[in-house]
Amino acid sequence: MPNDRLKSYLNLHLIVFIWGFTAILGALISIPADEIVWYRMLMAALFLASYIFFSGRSFIIPWTSLLQLTFVGLLIALHWIFFFHAIHVSNVSITLAVFSLGAFLASLLEPLFYGRKVLWYEVFFGLVIIAALSFIMQVEVSYFKGMLFAFVSIVLGVLFTLSNGKLIQKHDSAVITFYEFLAGLLFISCYFIFQNKFTLDFFQVSVNNWLLLFVLSSICTAYAFTASVKVMKQLSPYTVMLTTNLEPVYGIVLAYFIIGEKEKMSASFYGGAVLIIAVVILNGILKHKHSLKMKIKN
Repeated sequence: MPNDRLKSYLNLHLIVFIWGFTAILGALISIPADEIVWYRMLMAALFLASYIFFSGRSFIIPWTSLLQLTFVGLLIALHWIFFFHAIHVSNVSITLAVFSLGAFLASLLEPLFYGRKVLWYEVFFGLVIIAALSFIMQVEVSYFKGMLFAFVSIVLGVLFTLSNGKLIQKHDSAVITFYEFLAGLLFISCYFIFQNKFTLDFFQVSVNNWLLLFVLSSICTAYAFTASVKVMKQLSPYTVMLTTNLEPVYGIVLAYFIIGEKEKMSASFYGGAVLIIAVVILNGILKHKHSLKMKIKN
């Protein structure tokens, strides 16, 4: 069991690194945010359907679970739309920095979802992250609109992460993810039909955008999202959310080297990012000590 937890934790870091690259792709793909999410969910659902079919897994799940997954799918779709829109109106660095609030929100909401006590250091770490983010906002006030969209996105992200933490205990991670993406795709499609967006121009996507969408949908979505749900069998949603705070670090570094001038931020911004890293490391140390104490008691 300890080895399983270690493997899950290392796999989680790989997933978070991939998510950091997801933001880069969002900045490079030159179509609107809602269209990116529609193509992403469509292609990822097809990848997952193929995987489930050829691996011999069953698509059948109870109706009650299907209704839950449908709601989570809506949350995911909205989460991604706000996420990509935040990147388009600001940049990758600002959007991912706001995502550091996820751990604080999770520390407040997870006890309500799972009926456990609020741990003092979870709330403390969350407040430290808010302080670091406030420090960043003082010097990057011109990106306020992007920060607002990013905040809505991370609230939705915490909600679907907590929901999946319960669903993974009952169902296969690939099947869960498939139905969530299918539901999200359905919701966005209904909206597009209402807005008359399904025109010939909608499907005229450049070759470069198709390639970027393929990477986004396969590696950064079908694989990473399914794997992130699977690690919840070993790790708590709070640990997942706090580790996800490394996503800004990975994404900011990648953006600096890949995108260039637009992503170069002030020294204060990078100071806040370093503080976030320190919080993530300290949380890992405390959780490790806590698990050792529990072993000794048992």
